[in-house]
Amino acid sequence: MNTSQMISRRRLLQMGGVTALTMGVPGTVAARMDPAKRDRGAAEKSCIFILLCGGPSHLDMWDLKPDAPAEIRGPYKPAQTSVPGVRICELQPRLAKMADRFALIRSMTHPGNISNHFDAMHNLLAGQHNAPQDAPYLGSILSKVRPSQKALASYVWLIKCVGDPVFCAPNIGTGGNLGSFYAPLFAGDANNNPAKPNFKPPEALLPVDTSDRLNARSQLLTSLNRGGRSESDAGQQSWRDVQRRGFEIATSDGPREAFNLEREDVRLRDRYGRNPLGQNLLLARRLVESGVGFVTVNGWTGPSPSQTQNNGPPSSSWDMHGGEMGMGNAFGTGSYGMGWCQPVLDAGLSALLEDLGDRGLLESTLVVVMGEFGRTPRINQNGSGTPGRQHWPAAYSAILAGGGIKGGAVYGETDKIGASVKDRPVRPQDLSATIFHALDVPYESKVTKDGLSKPLSTGTPVLDLFE
Repeated sequence: MNTSQMISRRRLLQMGGVTALTMGVPGTVAARMDPAKRDRGAAEKSCIFILLCGGPSHLDMWDLKPDAPAEIRGPYKPAQTSVPGVRICELQPRLAKMADRFALIRSMTHPGNISNHFDAMHNLLAGQHNAPQDAPYLGSILSKVRPSQKALASYVWLIKCVGDPVFCAPNIGTGGNLGSFYAPLFAGDANNNPAKPNFKPPEALLPVDTSDRLNARSQLLTSLNRGGRSESDAGQQSWRDVQRRGFEIATSDGPREAFNLEREDVRLRDRYGRNPLGQNLLLARRLVESGVGFVTVNGWTGPSPSQTQNNGPPSSSWDMHGGEMGMGNAFGTGSYGMGWCQPVLDAGLSALLEDLGDRGLLESTLVVVMGEFGRTPRINQNGSGTPGRQHWPAAYSAILAGGGIKGGAVYGETDKIGASVKDRPVRPQDLSATIFHALDVPYESKVTKDGLSKPLSTGTPVLDLFE
């Protein structure tokens, strides 16, 4: 064997500057290497999953109880929407005017007492109750069964949850038992997000050496592949496809352009809101427009202008405990206050739905907005004068739009104080089946791992939500 043949393929890719693209960045290459599918274009439907990390209060947002006692109903008034009889919080006036474009689920529930962020988020993102420890999440599952053929990645997560580990479900960055190839491509953090000047895309997409040296290394790699290998070897062909795709991404401006928000009209950027959530929602639109199949947006709203410290990490805006955990008034305008977070969500989400609609993308893009659970019916004053609500897995709410969802629909009902589901409960597995159905992926389909074949979801899709 000569010297060139002794160079490992991994080392050669390192020399060529594309290791991160083919091995270190899950989902960007390996999930799309079926030659028979490569030229079919992007997946027909995409999903933007807006995760309001921390658990937003259903009682103060989408399932208000104005007739309940003051210690339960809270300070906000329900506002009439564009749909007769449907009311949401007065802090969301823009969404109220476009309620005919989205559906409300008011009967989300976690079976059992899952009252910590870690387990609740794990079950929600896995789309099943009592999810095994190694369960993959919805974006990873879709990356495997329906990989994008056009985009830089099948699955992108905008701002990974950080800080205290209680906020981060265990398999966010691993792909679970499907493996790292099906983990998401992460983009952004507290200091590098699209609301900041000079926002940079993921490191793997930064410009690399495109000189003759890269082309020479590509030729050397090709010669190594030919040495002693049969052209009919399917595994070897797949490996060559991975390499080819890696070089394409390394030398193309296309993937990076999806992250270039400077190409957007400044008025549209202002409409979304110049904050991490608003700008990430705009970026999510650009990503699905480029063909990404599943985008998770961390619902972090960023620091409130009225608060200069204790703003929390980019993972917990909606964990509004109030004075009990030193987070300030849950009904105030601080970084953990609904007076700040709800208007930010109202502006960004309404802009996203309008933008997708104007571009003809709403029908092909499912938008899901929710947290991992709700909040307690009774407000906790805790003697501090800074009220808040605690974790509540028994009942919570979600918004769904696009992807064939029937606008103006309200599904399910809670009791008179929002403590328990009174009618038509929706469990995590029912939500996952609904998402798969909206994306035209049969939820009864099997995904195989280590010889075991399991359905994508054991739940039942909520068909009443669809046109």
